[in-house]
Amino acid sequence: MLIIVTNADEYEKVGLRTGLWLGEVTHFWDFAEERGFTMDIASPSGGKIPLDPESLTRQMLDAEGTGKRYLDREFMDLLKDTMKVSDAHIDDYDAIYLTGGNGVMFDFPQSKHLETLIARFYETGRVVATVCHSAAGLLNVTLSNGEPLIKGKRVTGFSWPEEELANRAEAVPYNVQEELKKLGADYSTAAQPFAPYVVEDGRLITGQNPLSARAVAEAVVKQLVAE
Repeated sequence: MLIIVTNADEYEKVGLRTGLWLGEVTHFWDFAEERGFTMDIASPSGGKIPLDPESLTRQMLDAEGTGKRYLDREFMDLLKDTMKVSDAHIDDYDAIYLTGGNGVMFDFPQSKHLETLIARFYETGRVVATVCHSAAGLLNVTLSNGEPLIKGKRVTGFSWPEEELANRAEAVPYNVQEELKKLGADYSTAAQPFAPYVVEDGRLITGQNPLSARAVAEAVVKQLVAE
């Protein structure tokens, strides 16, 4: 599997720091690795990956069960020198998984290489998965028929009520929930904010928030094992 992470480390309008939400990698990685899958990590620009400070608080590391991986030097070193998305070869992978953190809102939709890669994964029968804000990475993906990938698809992603509860509504560049809807996606959420929630529409698998990362991994693995 190919895991995509952000290179963006700050918001454009405010002074807050952002980056990868660590648990969205670790939860997915742990489940997939336990099932025998191997993974590579890539980013739009390659190199070292910034971590969202909020994801590294003791509360989050404990609540999300990410603390053990955070102390695993071998694992954390994987985020020090990531491959460029443009260097990834689709034939090496069965699935692509986009991780979140608010940073993805800035660089995922701006990466032509990522858009092309996602479209190729989908059109060659591979699994495309996102979690939380990384649904933003689907916004500019167009298939060979000229239609947006997400048009008419059932999807989820970080909701606007969750953005407001996280005190980021004034900092983010756009509303992921509304942008997905504008492109004709059939967007839905969990009954309660921050509850785990995953939507599957064929080979497109999307998770709503950080606590959905493991469930996304479960859905991806289930599809790949069934093939």
